[in-house]
This record gives sequence, C-alpha cells and structure tokens, in this order.
Amino acid sequence: MNPNAKITIKDVAREAGCGVATASRVLNNSGPASAEVREKVEKAARELGFSFSAIGRALQSSKTMTIGCLVPSLANPVFAEAVHGIQMELTGSGYQLLIASSNYDGEADNDAVSTLLAKDVDGLIVTMVAPDRSKALKAAKSRGIPVSLMFHDPLDGFVTAHVDNFEAAREVARQFADHGHRRTGFLALRFASSDRSRNRYAGFHAECRARGLADPELIEISEAEAGTPQKLSEILREYAGITAIFASNDFLAIAVQKAARLLGWRVPKDLSVIGFDGIEIGQMLEVPLATIETEPDVMGRQAARSLLFALQGRPLEQLPALPFTFRPGATLSAPRTGSHDDDRGATRSPSVPSPKTQLKQG
Repeated sequence: MNPNAKITIKDVAREAGCGVATASRVLNNSGPASAEVREKVEKAARELGFSFSAIGRALQSSKTMTIGCLVPSLANPVFAEAVHGIQMELTGSGYQLLIASSNYDGEADNDAVSTLLAKDVDGLIVTMVAPDRSKALKAAKSRGIPVSLMFHDPLDGFVTAHVDNFEAAREVARQFADHGHRRTGFLALRFASSDRSRNRYAGFHAECRARGLADPELIEISEAEAGTPQKLSEILREYAGITAIFASNDFLAIAVQKAARLLGWRVPKDLSVIGFDGIEIGQMLEVPLATIETEPDVMGRQAARSLLFALQGRPLEQLPALPFTFRPGATLSAPRTGSHDDDRGATRSPSVPSPKTQLKQG
C-alpha cells in the first residue's frame, strides 16, 4: 500500500476480513457486531491509522453531530453542573455540545433556540421560561428534531429530566411544622414565568394546610431586589410576623440571610430559612444552609441519555422523577418563644395581602 495514500474504511474492512458495512457499524458504534469482529475491526483501524472524518460522517448521514443546549444561566452552579453532566454523558458519542444561555428571558429563549436550529443541531436539551408556548421549540418538533427538557416538571408533549418540585416542597413544609413554625413565607423570583417556582409554592402551600399551618405568604421579588440586600430587607420588614421562609432556590436563601442581618434579625433564632437545589456554597457559609438537595449533574446525564436514544431512533419516553433529599443546616431551628411581633416590629395583617403576594390566576 502506498504509504502516502489516504486510508479508507474499505482498507479497514479488507484488513479485518469483513464487509464495509460491518466495519462502518463497528467504528460508528451504530449496530450489532460480535466481539470477535469488533476486535478485528478496531485492531485494523489502529494499525492502519484510520480515523473517520467528522465532516464526512455528517455529509453521509445529513447530521452535524451537534446538540444544542439552552439554560437560563451558567452563573448559577445548578445549571453549570447540569451542563457538565450532559457533556459527560456525550463523551464518546461523537456529538459536540453548543451551549447558550438566556438570563431567564422568554424572548431570549426563543432567539437562542432559533439560532441553534439555524446551525442544524441534531437535538436540543433546554431549560426555558415556557417550553410549552415556545414557537421555536414547536418549529424544532415539526422538523423532527428531538427535544429533552431539564428541571421542568412533566409537560404534555415533552420529555423532561426533573425532580418532583411539588413533593420536594411538601418536605420543606413538614420540616417547618416539625420545628414548631406556624407562619411561613415563600420567596420567589420570576414566579409568573417559572413552572418550577409555581409548583414548589403549590406543594408548600398544600402541605402547610395539611399540617394546620397558616397559608404561606407569597413574596415575589424582582432581580434588582434579590441582588440588593437593602431593598430585600425593606420587603422582609413587611413580613415581620412570619418565623420561617422557604426560598425557591439557594441563591435567594443566601440573599435572605444577608437582608435579615440588616434588620438585626438572627438566623435561625429570629428567622429560619430553607433553600432549594443544594449548591455546595450553601454548606460553606458561616451559617450552613438547610435546603432541598438535588443532583443536577445526574439530571443533565438523564436528559442527554434520553436524547441519544431518540437520535438512535428509539421513541422518547417520559423520565421518572429523580430523587431529592432534605439537607439539614444551621438556618433551621424552632421559632423563639414569646411575642414575635413585639420583638421585630409591626406585622402586616394576613387578611390584607399586598399586591406582591397575590397568586396570579388563570
């Protein structure tokens, strides 16, 4: 053989003593082959120095061997860990990941998905504001491009890697009740546009009622308020009568602790706090955070695995909910005895909810 000649799959097949189709199946890992044949083909490829051209594979199969991934933010460790899980699952598959983020913006979601589709990605893994209303996702499905969601609770027509937000939030209510709290609050960011936040509130609300607790106050704040301890402390002052807050994610729970200090409140003596996600930094705080711990890297792996199955022609099937655990922390204790209102200022009457606490209907 001419040492300068380009090695082809025909050369590998000839050296291995098999057909070209068999050699292709082995090297593409796209079909059955006996262990003996697989060993011969792989040995021949190594000895001949053969490697598939990614461009050639794409042209032959009409695939780009890319998968688009959209998450709200890579600054939040939860989503960064999920992306890492996706990448680990894709290792060895031949697929490359194209990553976009939208900063929790619905229009940016659709723009990002449209851009990924314009790059002819073979599949999508997304976390977005409203996947069930996304025109870009509908376009993807109409083109036969498989889609896996992450973090969303199950939605009709979609496969999603998720934890059961409703059940996880019920566990938070049980923890507060077991520690003797009667009046609680749920702190949310982007409540109207986040199915995760709404389902967590619904589960928390349901279990509070089941345990005979007062209905939790719904405290919806903006990004600016969440990122400014002084502004958040002014909002919390309006809810001085509650003894515990369930924050819809760990970042908000950490923000609550900062705001509480500005008010002279001690966590957990004056205010207990539980978060959601279980990010590592929560354990490194001076007052380690009590939280619902999830496994976002496993979620990413599950979403990627389901997508790979779909790309191999298997039907997408709804995924089972992933486990969650309650992680105890120093931000949770029994409420102080005595009059809460006398110690921390006037309490707004629960019978007159502020506009921020009104649950949107419809």
